[in-house]
Amino acid sequence: MKKDIHVVGAIIVNNGKILCAQRGPTKSLSYKWEFLGGKVEKGETPQEALQREIKEEMHCNIKVGQQAEHTVYEYDFGIVHFVHLTTFYCKLIDGVPKLTEHVSIKRLLPQELNSLDWAKTDILAALHCKTI
Repeated sequence: MKKDIHVVGAIIVNNGKILCAQRGPTKSLSYKWEFLGGKVEKGETPQEALQREIKEEMHCNIKVGQQAEHTVYEYDFGIVHFVHLTTFYCKLIDGVPKLTEHVSIKRLLPQELNSLDWAKTDILAALHCKTI
């Protein structure tokens, strides 16, 4: 049985650089890079989910802007999952990012994003960032 999972990611831009986060060793897709975010819960808009996730994961508040990209990737985690990732351009409005679920964060220029080992769902969004 295949399962659809809907997640959101924040392309947080500050001074022309984009915030990227590296997953921890105990997570699926360990040590892959991704945009911060998470699952959309029942009753939430994608934007509300993104604000909640960033507050939980990084103890920061963001302003969610326009949608950047929507990608779908089929992962096999024992059960096949179709992960639907919708990314949004965001601006940090309060707080300093703290590592709670990730092992590392980097702020990179758009042309530097291809130097990271991205999770498959995040690759297209990272490529799209080159046009900002």
